Amino acid sequence: MNPTPRSPAAPANRAIAARDWEHRAGELGDRLPTGFEVAVATSAFQIEGAARDGGRGDSVWDTFSQVPGRIRDGSNASVSTDHVKNYGEDTSLLRDLGVDSYAFSFGWTRLQPEGRGALNRNGLAFYDRLLDALLADGIRSSATLSHWDLPAVLRGGWLNRDTAGRFADYAHAVGEAFGDRIDAWVTLFEPATVTTKGYALGTHAPGRTLLFDALPTAHHQLLAHGLAVQALRAADVRGRIGLVNSHTPVQSVTDRDQDRSYAALYDLLQNRLFADPVLLGHYPDPLEPFAVELRTLLEADPEDLRTIHQPLDFYGLSYSEPARVASGATVLKAPDGRAIPITSWPFHLEAFREHPTTSAGVVNAPEYVAVALAEILARYPDLPPVYLSLAGGAFADQADARHQVQDPARVDYLAEHLVAALDATAPGGAAAAMDLRGVTFWSLLDAFEWNAGYTQPTGLVHVDFTDDRRTRTPKLSYRWLQHALANR
Repeated sequence: MNPTPRSPAAPANRAIAARDWEHRAGELGDRLPTGFEVAVATSAFQIEGAARDGGRGDSVWDTFSQVPGRIRDGSNASVSTDHVKNYGEDTSLLRDLGVDSYAFSFGWTRLQPEGRGALNRNGLAFYDRLLDALLADGIRSSATLSHWDLPAVLRGGWLNRDTAGRFADYAHAVGEAFGDRIDAWVTLFEPATVTTKGYALGTHAPGRTLLFDALPTAHHQLLAHGLAVQALRAADVRGRIGLVNSHTPVQSVTDRDQDRSYAALYDLLQNRLFADPVLLGHYPDPLEPFAVELRTLLEADPEDLRTIHQPLDFYGLSYSEPARVASGATVLKAPDGRAIPITSWPFHLEAFREHPTTSAGVVNAPEYVAVALAEILARYPDLPPVYLSLAGGAFADQADARHQVQDPARVDYLAEHLVAALDATAPGGAAAAMDLRGVTFWSLLDAFEWNAGYTQPTGLVHVDFTDDRRTRTPKLSYRWLQHALANR
């Protein structure tokens, strides 16, 4: 963590991709190392729809979306992109795009509606069709077992230790069903987001507002990860196994002791709490000023930590934006501004006024990619091969007179973040010793963006949600990436 307010210098040549996107795409294609894997991603709850088809059970997000004020536009994902019905068109889009791999997630509720027992035959049939279509088009698959999704029937959710055992059983069953066709397995995607937004602050499902009392959900998710790794190996899956953790470069807004202490606390809660047990086999030492709040870390069973600390074939690093931390409580409200139970950390995040933001308010600062990569390499020098997941750029897309969707801001966003990663891991770069094997772009399709509903499109492909057919239209960003991949 850098506890000072100093920032990397912003590049001077921002926002030029729109004027010369084909040339930029060609240059990027030339820069991609041999064997470097490029993927695009989706997640099950966001795109699948068919919420009542084939015996699918309710997710915690189905329940959360029904509460007035929780979703910005009052929407839900019961249909969304209708991917269950349109998967063939989506795999064709992947084939034409030219990506190496498709990162998707299984819907736990589609495969195990009750969170236990034999896999649902209708869910099995759908994922069979999807995987066969990907294989037919020569596209490798990276499958996540849980991307912020959980059967609503599991009482207590991740607060309940039993959920970790249920997850391991689910992982073993899915591994036996699909282990011969999947190239990479991700146990959990960004468990920090589930703990912080789902259980501490209540802005994501299941909407709990427990603050530090949410810490057991971190341990139970990490235990689930370790048990799932064991379960997948017991199922003799052929693919590589890892997880994806979010990593946020953190700095304090000033050099004052109080600001620095809260910046260190945020770094622990967002980063070290989830990476240290997986990569080092132990939790970070609780910070002295917060020993009471972090007592859960000291109470962890050593046997649990041995289970969590499984050898990994790869480590997924998800980067979104840096954080600038200051002392003083923050108060959160529902996305539409209506009152929800007030939840406050003893600190808040300050704006990066020197950088632009996406329409989702995410800091658009690709220069911090190098900071994130260098920090994790310094903390964990024995990293396995790394795959970088880049957050999608939410921008207001515009259709031109020919009904083509122009999103030059997204082209810039994705290009600059990837180039920053390539520069950082090149000889002489800030993270030159890192074995960076690939990048995953978010996202293939515009979709239900969690508590933002349909207000923040991030896809390379536009989806018309006013059309029953959910018509797909590739955007400029799709054509840019297609061109780059064709020229590598």
